[in-house]
This record gives sequence, structure tokens and C-alpha cells, in this order.
Amino acid sequence: MKEKFQIEIKEANGKLGVMLPGLGAVSTTVIAGVMAIQKGIGKPIGSLTQMGRIRLGKRDEKRNPLISEVVPLSNLEDIQFAAWDIFEDNAYDAAVKAGVLEKVLVDQLKDELSKIKPMKAVFEKNWVKRLDGTFVKKAATKYDLCEMLREDIRNFKAQNNLDRVVMIWSASTEIYQEYDPVYATKESFIKGMKENHPAIAPSMLYAWAAISEGVPYANGAPNLSADMPAMYEFADEMNVPLAGKDFKTGQTLMKTILAPGLKARMLGLDGWFSTNILGNRDGEVLDDPDNFKTKEVSKLSVLEHVLQPDIYPDLYKDLYHKIRINYYPPRRDNKESWDNIDIFGWLGYPMQIKVNFLCRDSILAAPIVLDLALFLDLAGRSGFKGIQEWMSFYFKSPIHAPNLYPEHDVFIQLMKLKNTLRVMAGEEEITHLGLDYYM
Repeated sequence: MKEKFQIEIKEANGKLGVMLPGLGAVSTTVIAGVMAIQKGIGKPIGSLTQMGRIRLGKRDEKRNPLISEVVPLSNLEDIQFAAWDIFEDNAYDAAVKAGVLEKVLVDQLKDELSKIKPMKAVFEKNWVKRLDGTFVKKAATKYDLCEMLREDIRNFKAQNNLDRVVMIWSASTEIYQEYDPVYATKESFIKGMKENHPAIAPSMLYAWAAISEGVPYANGAPNLSADMPAMYEFADEMNVPLAGKDFKTGQTLMKTILAPGLKARMLGLDGWFSTNILGNRDGEVLDDPDNFKTKEVSKLSVLEHVLQPDIYPDLYKDLYHKIRINYYPPRRDNKESWDNIDIFGWLGYPMQIKVNFLCRDSILAAPIVLDLALFLDLAGRSGFKGIQEWMSFYFKSPIHAPNLYPEHDVFIQLMKLKNTLRVMAGEEEITHLGLDYYM
């Protein structure tokens, strides 16, 4: 019998603060959604923490409780939201402008949403060229800006009598940035903030502020943000969980579902062409080539790691993978993606798959934000720290231990997530071997 881990998990007593850099389409959708669920006028479709079940033990035991019955998650009634944004609109006005949710629904939540007013954001136009921030913090150095964010966290916690806080980056994609020596150590990063190093982006200041205050942090965009040695070192030192990056919503979600299936059947791939149109603030930001490159790198990495062309050269060595994103304002938040997939089978005979996905980006992202908030809080109460690879299920470009490759297969990701929850609950991991039936 395999020895079980003993994990001591603190109870989810008191209130949980969820802080969101960015009060745009995604943030207002999750905030309004949680409020609607609390009022009984909506259901948490898409949320594992609210609707997901988990099998415990052998199949014939028929134990399939809700995840929320197996591990101690915070209740939705105990969540308090806060946000930063570069515009001064409160959550109600921002939700109306985003146009994701029907106004008749948003109007039912007007009083509650109107009370959520953003704090001034940390913003540099050179990182998000298509936006002009008018509600932004001013300071002499990036270190000072980070200290201001830390003060925001402390004030939010004190003013709302919160027991715990988590932070999830839900703002725009920053321009592409490769590794820089300033990211190497805690000392080099602090020095860089004090010297206004140009490679330190606003999202990194939010991540550093969160870790400094002992606040678990997740990155919902493809920015580097917390994905660097200095952040890993600091998070370990402060016992803070980290997760990211880039919410896995529309087209990439479909890739991580379809590609593992093709690989499982040993079907080959000649090419995978992907194109998108979307018209929200994210689409406007990604219309700039430098910001698009950040997203492109995140989306391109998926197939290579799922298909492993170095191991299966006959099937995937010459795969041509192309991605396009086009800004089309009339579509607003209703993104549409097209995939042309050229596959080949027995004796190399060609076939095609066409996928046309008309999705609502923020509708798919909102339950991810909620789950991450609750799971990050659970991780913190469980004494977990540093990179939380078991949350890779939610991301396009999962952060991972430096000596490992990222896991992109959505089915493996889900198994890892659920096995982590089983261990937390003092249950055995499930391997699906079923050896008892053959011995």
C-alpha cells in the first residue's frame, strides 16, 4: 500500500479578498457572475470548484462527491472583490461598456457593482501601446510604484476585515519580452525596480507586490509577470503560491482537447492553421505586433509540447503551425476562431478537420478566475509555495519547474489537478490501472 501524504489544511474561515489588476471584460464578468450566483439568478457553469465532482477510491465504491465537499474551499458569500484599472469606471459602468453580459442582468446588480470602484493602476504605455491610461499611479521609481500597490493590498484587507487575499492578473497582454539578467535574483530585481530598469513591466510590479504581502498570485495573460527566477525565489521565501500563465479559453482550449486525441490514435499532422477575430479591449491591444507576439508565442507552444515531434518524427516532425489574430470591433467580446487541420492516417493518406468556434471569451474566462481564486487560497492554506503546476489545467502556457517541460495535454492536466486534490483530502491517487481485478 502506498503511503499517504498528510497535508494540514487550515479551514477557510472568514472573508477572502480577490484582487484583480484590470477591471475590464473578464473581471466584470466574474464579479457580476458571482453576484448573480449569490442572488440565485445564475449558475456557475464552467467552474470545477462549484460544479465539478471527483471520484474517490475504486469505481465500484461509487464515491463521486463535489470537489467542494472534499477540500475546504471558501464560500462565494465570503468573497470580496477589488480591482485596479487605467480608467475610472466603476464595475457597473465597466460591465455595461464591455457588453459581455446582457444589460438586463447587469442592471439587477447595479447597486452592488457600482460600489466596486477601481484603484489607480500602474501603467506604462510602451508595454500596451494601443491603450491610453488616464487613471494611473505616479512615482519616481518602479520600486515606489510597487510599494504603492502593497499599500493598496494592505488597505483593502484592513478596510474590509479580510482574513486572506489572492491576486489574479486579468488585464491586457503586454509586449513581448524575453529573459533579461534583471530577472535572475531577488537582489537584481529589487535593484532594477529602484533604477527603473526598462525590462520590468507593470505586471511584474503587481506580482512582486503580491508576493511581498504574502498574497498568492496567478497570471491570466501571456506576459512574463511572475515567470522568472527572481519571482520563484521570492515566492519560496515568502511561502506564496504562484500560477500562470495565460487563461486557456477559446481556440487553445480546443487545441489541447483535439491534439491529445490525434496523438493518442497515432494520427499524423501536416499543418494546423488558426485564425481569430475579436473586438474587445484585448483585441485592440493585440492589434499591435509587439503585443501579438507575446500571445503568439504562448499559443504556438501548445502543439509542440503535446505532440512531442522529437519522439514521433514520422507523425509531427514537419508540422506547419500558423496563428493569426485580427481585431474586428463589431464582434466585441464574442470571439470567432477557425482552425484548418491537415492530418494523415494509414499509409499516409490525407484527411482534414475544420473547426469553427464562436465563443464568448470572457464567459469562458470567468469560471477560470473563480476557480483560480479558490484554489490559490486553498494552496496557501495548505502550506504550498512557489509554482503550482497542478493548476496548469487553466493556462495556455503553464509555468513549470525550470528542469521540466510544461504539460499541455488537458486530460493529463485534469488528472494532475484531481490527484492533487485527492492527496489534499487524504485519499489515494487514481492511476486507472485496476490491478486488483487481475491479481
